[in-house]
Amino acid sequence: MSERIPNIMRQGRVAPWLYLAPALIIILIYIVYPAFNTFYLSLLDKDSLRWASSLCVEGRPCWGIFENYRYALTSELDTSSLTTIWRTFWISSFGNNLKWILGLVTGAVSLGLLMAVLADKVKYESLAKSIIFLPMAISFVGAGVIWKFVYHFGTDATQIGLLNAIVRGLGGEPISFMTRIPLNTFMLIVVGIWMWAGFCMVILSAGIKSVPSELLEAARMDGATEWTAFWKITVPVILPTLVVVITTMVINTLKIFDIVFVMTGGNYSTDVIANRMYAEMYVNQQTGRGTAVAMVLVLAIIPFMILNIKRFREQEAMR
Repeated sequence: MSERIPNIMRQGRVAPWLYLAPALIIILIYIVYPAFNTFYLSLLDKDSLRWASSLCVEGRPCWGIFENYRYALTSELDTSSLTTIWRTFWISSFGNNLKWILGLVTGAVSLGLLMAVLADKVKYESLAKSIIFLPMAISFVGAGVIWKFVYHFGTDATQIGLLNAIVRGLGGEPISFMTRIPLNTFMLIVVGIWMWAGFCMVILSAGIKSVPSELLEAARMDGATEWTAFWKITVPVILPTLVVVITTMVINTLKIFDIVFVMTGGNYSTDVIANRMYAEMYVNQQTGRGTAVAMVLVLAIIPFMILNIKRFREQEAMR
């Protein structure tokens, strides 16, 4: 005998949408509308009064209403030959972002994995992890100020920067870390690694603890070394976590702004996409170009977000 459900408890097709309505309204106001409005502004001139095609100059390349995108993608490149395109790309904001991705993601994830493995074997694991994670508690602006002092270069005999004081103490000549190309971008990436390695360590450490101890013990009893057990058992088990950490770090790196803005302001060929967007919007007052750079940045991030969501769904399906 079927149980009778009171009318007040019956939910039609509309009820689920009513539950979702507050969240959907917030998403529409704060995400969907700004995204479409940003795209619309990227098709207009700097005053948002005319289409960007009005910026075209006769006899020069023009992408019509996508003229701001032509500027965003090609203005930093010398397109006179393939050699000059290659050379100028690596000192452009796109090339610098690629350097950041290669350097920061590789450095932070590798260092985070190493520290997660080592911290798992020490007696005071929680204390060690807390100390390593500490830089994440500092804002990026604060970290930029701290490391600006570390890299400080003085023109006189007195060096207040820690690194140059060490160089001077060893008998070397002080180095202008923030103006020497391409050393300056590398030194900025070091700051990013210092900030993010703790985050990678915490996530990967949780993954390492999920590795069945029986598997590791069986491998050791069969004569496997720690190195072999790590690469043949630990890494395959934590691979989904590793992929999520890498894609998350790629997204974070594409959005990098604070460190560059505070330490160099994007000067000396250290500009990145987010910093360039800020400069076009608020320094040059070129709304159309700034929003076009923003859209390029969003388009670059979307594939990694889709990959991350796909990984999350696969993990949920396995549970």
